[in-house]
Amino acid sequence: MAAPPTIRCGNLIRSVREGQGLGQAELARRVGTAQPAISRLERDAISPSLETLNRLLEAMGQTLSLTAVGLHSPSPGGGNQTIAELRADYRDLSAEQRLAQAAKLSEVSTQLAVQADA
Repeated sequence: MAAPPTIRCGNLIRSVREGQGLGQAELARRVGTAQPAISRLERDAISPSLETLNRLLEAMGQTLSLTAVGLHSPSPGGGNQTIAELRADYRDLSAEQRLAQAAKLSEVSTQLAVQADA
């Protein structure tokens, strides 16, 4: 029997928690669990059910909203390319080009983080 699909939402949980000014222990208290469980979720070591994810978000004053988007529809957030076009662009890159692109994105992200801390 195949394992159930997992969702990677650690960054979402962490960013919402930090945006609310909460520590992991406080979030754990609000949802009735232990702080190490919150840590495992944020590290994507475990994957919550959608029900659990929504319970975490509600404990932080938010709610979960899911939307299905067609591959040939404009991308969420108002981009000007469809998801299918973005995937096609990525598939056309060689392994070396993908690595170079990842390195450049990492460099830009680091520069933005440094500027944000300044």
